Amino acid sequence: MWWIYALLSAVFAALTAIFAKIGIKNVNSDLATAIRTVVILFIAWGIVLFKGSAKQAQQLTPHNWVFLLLSGCATGLSWIFYFKALQLGEVSQVAPVDKLSVALAILLSAIFLGEPLTTKTLLGAGLIIGGTFVLIF
Repeated sequence: MWWIYALLSAVFAALTAIFAKIGIKNVNSDLATAIRTVVILFIAWGIVLFKGSAKQAQQLTPHNWVFLLLSGCATGLSWIFYFKALQLGEVSQVAPVDKLSVALAILLSAIFLGEPLTTKTLLGAGLIIGGTFVLIF
């Protein structure tokens, strides 16, 4: 079932790139990111409130909070740089380079989470890295 959500994520990430490229024309990329963030804020909290998940916030540990806040900071910085890259470059180049994050996540998951690096994951990460360099140069 996880792969269905992952595919949906990929579809919406692709739409994000297209919509963002159209939307940032003659707009400051930081302002565009801020607007996008407000929309996401309303959608995410709407889902949490609709599902009744807000009460679970009381169960979060300080460890949860620290890493969720760090994740939020990383996401915010990623979006700021992504929108700036989209403003300056072509979607067909920026989006695939952005997906270099997949290969980096594989490597970082092995280092920090102890996840196994199988031949298959190393080959996949290597192909992503190779494809990224093809698109850059």
